[in-house]
Amino acid sequence: MAQFQGQMPSREFLWDVFQRLDKDRSGSINSNELQLALSNGTWSPFNPETIRLMMSMFDKSGKGTINFDDFGALWKYVTDWQNCFRSFDRDNSGNIDKNELRLALQNFGYNLSETTVSTMMQKFDRMGRGTVLFDDFIQCCIMLNNLTAAFRQFDTDQDGVVTMHYEQFVGMVFSIKN
Repeated sequence: MAQFQGQMPSREFLWDVFQRLDKDRSGSINSNELQLALSNGTWSPFNPETIRLMMSMFDKSGKGTINFDDFGALWKYVTDWQNCFRSFDRDNSGNIDKNELRLALQNFGYNLSETTVSTMMQKFDRMGRGTVLFDDFIQCCIMLNNLTAAFRQFDTDQDGVVTMHYEQFVGMVFSIKN
């Protein structure tokens, strides 16, 4: 499993990693191949839902795979998230507790209520330990960003309040690229 640390590795290094992951020698990596490469800090594979979200973000062809250039962009993306995660993991536990999550979200500009942060913790605490692992943190942040972008389309005066019909709400939620 790849550990994402430090500076962006050389193109040669990334090519070597890419070739090792491309088990079927198709010239691209599918979600199963990518999942085997990523570690959430517990030496267990990334959450499949997080893999799916990232694949959809970097799959330029729409074929459910990423090519070498897409892989390089994804590597940088995961490295950036890892650095962010580590900066909020104040106790270096390898996971983020509720207070660390709240601090991270506030740093991103989200001023969410205690109840909302608690709900997010319940949703993204896969292990039931009151903490969020690295891959689940990525998923949480992607989903929150996507929900915010969809909400802003309706919040034309940017006051944080919208009025919409139920079908508009359902349409908005189902149209969010997750």
